[in-house]
Amino acid sequence: MLKAGIIGLPNVGKSTLFNAVTRSHKAAAENYPFCTIEPNLGVVSVPDPRLPQIGKVVKVSTLIPTAFEFVDIAGLVKGASHGEGLGNKFLSHVREVDALIHVVRCFEDPDIVHVTGEIDPVRDIEIVTTELVLADMETIKKRLEKISRDVKRGDKHALLEAQLLDKFGAHLNTGKPANTLVLPLAPDEKLIVRGFFLLTDKPTIFAANVKEGDLATADSHPMVVKVREYARAHHACETVVVCAQLESDVADLSPEEGQEYLKDLGVRESGVEALIHSTYQVLGLRTFFTFNEKEVRAWTVPSGATAVKAAGTIHTDFERGFIKAETVNWEDLVKEGSVGHARETGHYRIEGRDYVVRDGDVLLFRFSV
Repeated sequence: MLKAGIIGLPNVGKSTLFNAVTRSHKAAAENYPFCTIEPNLGVVSVPDPRLPQIGKVVKVSTLIPTAFEFVDIAGLVKGASHGEGLGNKFLSHVREVDALIHVVRCFEDPDIVHVTGEIDPVRDIEIVTTELVLADMETIKKRLEKISRDVKRGDKHALLEAQLLDKFGAHLNTGKPANTLVLPLAPDEKLIVRGFFLLTDKPTIFAANVKEGDLATADSHPMVVKVREYARAHHACETVVVCAQLESDVADLSPEEGQEYLKDLGVRESGVEALIHSTYQVLGLRTFFTFNEKEVRAWTVPSGATAVKAAGTIHTDFERGFIKAETVNWEDLVKEGSVGHARETGHYRIEGRDYVVRDGDVLLFRFSV
């Protein structure tokens, strides 16, 4: 299961946000640095309004959404790349996740300690980014040392790897994260770069954490504007606005009560739902659906996955004995009102193993083992 790690300075609302996202109280959220030491883990269902519509058409009430894992990681401080605070442990936990949600504090509160003594969201982002960049530079240095003998003897793979390491090293040396380096890469080069496991090469979303009273007008909040502009200009990343404390409180309500409460505050969409969907997108995931007489289920595949690989996410037998996939777009299925009518009107297609699955496909796999 893919993982999204929640990172940031201490006391910015990471654990509170984790509790809100996972609709739990697993993470301690206290007013002191490093109240989180070992990472908290929680599986999060991806809200998908298409599921009940498909369920209604195929007359099935059990709906199973797709999911991924959120990880609440200890706060990072200046010097973490050299072991300050929980630095080494923090960095090892960051290395294990697939995407990062960087929580940035965008509210004043004298009762909640800030590790630097004052609120400055851009400076806070730079502290965290600098430590991740420094850790990546150390990773590159060690890797270059490791392959130096192979480079000297002219090994082609080592020479290519060294060239890529040098390019990323030069980019990181300017203080910029690896994921902002625009570098056309061949498939084999992409595979090599993935093997570097650079922290700043992970897909990232910024979560601007505001107070409840600022939520309805957050788009014009000076701190949020700064975070959004900085994230786009220096990280090529988007920003989602959340009120972690409010979302954590709302998580104790039923979904209907929670929506009504947010509506009363003038908020159109839960920040947590927006964050979940954004994380899903930044991980490059696509959803397809299957159904039988018992359930409708959403499944996750990477963008560009073929029908045979999608079949394998359900069961290895489906992939091994793949024959064909019967495919219909979920909107066409809902519009026609029944499977039979969708077939009669020609909306169902027969696709082979190399068909690239589209988001929203409803698939029926035919296989033989």
